[in-house]
Amino acid sequence: MDHPHGGFDAAEGVSVWVVVVRLALLLVSALIAGSGLAVTVPKWVRAANFALAAVAAGLATVSLVAFDAHVLGAVAHGVLVVLVPVLLGKPAARWVAAALTLLLVIETSVGDSGLLLVANTVYVAGAVAWVALTLAPGARFRQHALSLGVVLALAGLVRLVSSGLAFDRRIHETVLGLGLVVVVLLPLAALGIRRYGTPVVAASLLAWSGLAAIPSPQELPIPGVPVLTSAGGVPVLISPHRPGQNLVHFPSGNHRVKVGDGPEIAAVPSAGADGTWALVDLPAGRGEITVVTGEDDFGVSFDTGTAPGPAAGEECASAALGGLVSGRRDVLTSCPADELSTEDADSLAKLVTFLKNKGVTSVKLVEDGTPRGVRAAALVRSSLPVSDSGDALVVLSGWSDGYRALSRAGVEQAESPVYPHGLYVAPWLLTTPIATSVTTLAVPLRFDPREQLPIGYAIEIGNEFGGANPTPAGFRSWLGGQSAGDQVQIYAVAQVTAMPMGPGEAHGPGMPMQEELAGQWVPKATVVPVSPVLS
Repeated sequence: MDHPHGGFDAAEGVSVWVVVVRLALLLVSALIAGSGLAVTVPKWVRAANFALAAVAAGLATVSLVAFDAHVLGAVAHGVLVVLVPVLLGKPAARWVAAALTLLLVIETSVGDSGLLLVANTVYVAGAVAWVALTLAPGARFRQHALSLGVVLALAGLVRLVSSGLAFDRRIHETVLGLGLVVVVLLPLAALGIRRYGTPVVAASLLAWSGLAAIPSPQELPIPGVPVLTSAGGVPVLISPHRPGQNLVHFPSGNHRVKVGDGPEIAAVPSAGADGTWALVDLPAGRGEITVVTGEDDFGVSFDTGTAPGPAAGEECASAALGGLVSGRRDVLTSCPADELSTEDADSLAKLVTFLKNKGVTSVKLVEDGTPRGVRAAALVRSSLPVSDSGDALVVLSGWSDGYRALSRAGVEQAESPVYPHGLYVAPWLLTTPIATSVTTLAVPLRFDPREQLPIGYAIEIGNEFGGANPTPAGFRSWLGGQSAGDQVQIYAVAQVTAMPMGPGEAHGPGMPMQEELAGQWVPKATVVPVSPVLS
């Protein structure tokens, strides 16, 4: 069984052979650079350097040809490793070796900054210096080895502490945690054998550089905080992360879930929601679910605690996901359907006024028994007559009931204009499956989905969760208390297909030239205001 929080796995999309070749090139180049920094070297070192240079040049060529390495970097690497043995014993060899050491630092610190960049520079340069000291006279080695070993260990300690794993159980439960311990302890172990510690320091350098190929372990689960992690590169959400029924959510695909030795539960689509969902029973306390994707198994840890939590639901999970994507790990204490928010109540009141001004004499309501649905239905009933033969359909239920009601209404509307004044949904129902279940519908919104903030959320949620589409519940959580807006307008959502243009033919102003645009709230559909600001 593979464990993304504990097993070795090269970075996603990177072949293990790329990692092997790069680590081998790093080790050979470090030995060459260390030899070049030494004052004098035995004859056997000179001969060995020519052999190492041939190996390094070959590895650099393989990186360039087979693994699409940076051309200038690979060429510079090849040139420097060849020059060192050629110039060995001459003053110029030191300068070339120093340049090679700098190149190794650059190659191993991609993506690092601040303290991590300093630590990487110290560790790589320190390992090269250790090789140089090994070739130095005995007194000189004894003079500097202790301080050099301590400096390497301190650089490793900086990386360990900055990883966030130093003070929890992941330090001994995950490969990354153990690797970080190794890069601290190996330089100290090398001090015990001094002159013969070079292989140990070389191993520590390989461990240091190999850490980049190990994925970060799953954040330690916190009871009540939904779990957002990855299983074999597939995003996974567990919500509400309390004892009892929980939803395990995937963007899409054929995935199965099992708890302990229990039966596998297939993740399936849910009406009104994106992706696939598996309903599982989680015990109290710590444990692990197994995510099965194809022929591979992946473990995902959980810690549900003992306290009860809100009921599992797709909209509730979407709200939790919005907060997690924004970087917050808040305990989930309630769900959107547990109350009718002040903003949604105001939006529905203005929708009712809009319908009355349009001449709607009665509406057909689709409601549910949640606290939000009951209050929303009472608000509409207080101002408009409700009838099964109403002029307009107003949907105030949750996602699944809303999707089914609109799907039926779409079939009815296709046969005859059952609702001459149209189909309307509550603000929380602007999900892609619901919005595309009919040809067109209308919704009162306090924000324009075409503006920067909603688009930013839509892009981020798609990037972080496998192309997931935005939802009002997720957007509100993503905002983290910030208001989405204070002006309400009616927006029409309509499925559209742009007519293709001929070669060189000008397109209409504002007409998208492709169907999928980043940040769309409803792909392959328009969401535009069809009313002024409502008072």
